[in-house]
Amino acid sequence: MKIWRYGDNVNTDMLFPGKYTYSCSTADEIIPHLLEDLDSSFSKDVKKGDIIIAGKNFGCGSSREQPVIGLKAVGIKAIIAESFARIFYRASINQGLVLIESPDFVKAFSGNDSIELNLIKGIIKINKKNFSFPKLPKEITEIQNSGGLLEYTRIKLKKKNK
Repeated sequence: MKIWRYGDNVNTDMLFPGKYTYSCSTADEIIPHLLEDLDSSFSKDVKKGDIIIAGKNFGCGSSREQPVIGLKAVGIKAIIAESFARIFYRASINQGLVLIESPDFVKAFSGNDSIELNLIKGIIKINKKNFSFPKLPKEITEIQNSGGLLEYTRIKLKKKNK
């Protein structure tokens, strides 16, 4: 697992350049352009299970699904930030991308630390120090486990119609 570290105010144009908004809609089209203006190595080197750590206001900017679709498709395990822009937060729930707000953890992380993330217990461990975060509500966890809001809704409808 690799840790990708970024600062404050990483906006949606940095995550996925706006010039591709109308020409890229599938995950395969989006992935090569993820973070290309912020970190040109990201789309080539990111692996399933990697984690992004960022500062304040991650995902600010315009409302676009592409950044979240791409980050979910490459297998980002979680984004841990001091805070998230509301629109990005909601889009992440819709796609089943895990976001964790933990300002204390972000400030304590040195860049060389090994980390463990336990979503069920709500704990991030740096070396031997634990940082807790509020467990996500049951419904959001179910949406994430289903792969996003559309799949969650399909599953619920199937159960209801049985």
